[in-house]
Amino acid sequence: MPAFNMKGRDFITTRDFTREELDFILDLSSQLKSMFYAGMRKSLREILDGRNIALLFKKPSTRTRNSFQIAASRLGAFSVYMRPDELQLARGEPIIDTANVLDRYYDALVIRTFEQSEVEEYARYMKNPVINALTDEEHPCQVMADLLTIREKKGRLDGLRMVYTGDIWNVCHSLITVAPVFGIDLIIAAPRGYEPLPEIWKYGQEKASRNGTRLEIIHDIKEAVRGADIIYANTWWSMGKPEMDKEKRKEDFKPFTVTAEIMNQAKEDAIFMHCLPAYRGNEMTTEVIEGRWSVVYDQAENRLWTEAAIMAALIP
Repeated sequence: MPAFNMKGRDFITTRDFTREELDFILDLSSQLKSMFYAGMRKSLREILDGRNIALLFKKPSTRTRNSFQIAASRLGAFSVYMRPDELQLARGEPIIDTANVLDRYYDALVIRTFEQSEVEEYARYMKNPVINALTDEEHPCQVMADLLTIREKKGRLDGLRMVYTGDIWNVCHSLITVAPVFGIDLIIAAPRGYEPLPEIWKYGQEKASRNGTRLEIIHDIKEAVRGADIIYANTWWSMGKPEMDKEKRKEDFKPFTVTAEIMNQAKEDAIFMHCLPAYRGNEMTTEVIEGRWSVVYDQAENRLWTEAAIMAALIP
């Protein structure tokens, strides 16, 4: 496979990359992971030795913050974690000034925030790479870890059937954009009235039509999971959603809880995925997330390796 020169590019959405480029990042993820477990830690630390990476987080995080900081460390880079209330942003400093200054100090910016437009604004003013660590619209780093996990467990990506159930929010949007590119049928199991962003759905439908894959919404989870290779659950209420909606969402999504009975209607070797945090008794039962189907902790670990690969591929 050819090596792609992606140095200096931003990672804001997978839509900015071809399948070949994304495959390259997945292959690099596997390579870095193998090097670590083979004891080649010194070689890993040489990859980004001397680089400095800023992590600007407006949203709480467990996996994203820890995986990025450990990934940076294992590649030899130094990372600084920042909250907006610790910066002059809290006093009204415009993004253009913050971005230009951070660009002089750091070799890359990792940002986790609400609006996709904010990430794009930082990228507009910075020459060094900007990496989207989650917005309300997309979560591209998560889906790269998802793809790596599926490839490890299934040996391929093309021709698989994935069922996603949960809030149609950033993770779902990113799956919509990436699944058709990799030849994956994506079925969204959700109550009526819950829909993706129109522009995201249109992009996914166009890719699915071009690549001969299925992309559809089904309102009956039992129908959706028949023949599924992967069942991917997610929380019913995402960060940034009004708390007042929580009880309604719990009632609407209650028929979509992934139980052992639901898993048994999928393929015999089906796997269960969840980006975490997971709420047992809501989107899935304890029996499922802690059972033979679950790969959620492998999936969480792979966040580290795909983010390491993204940084290694992009940071000059």
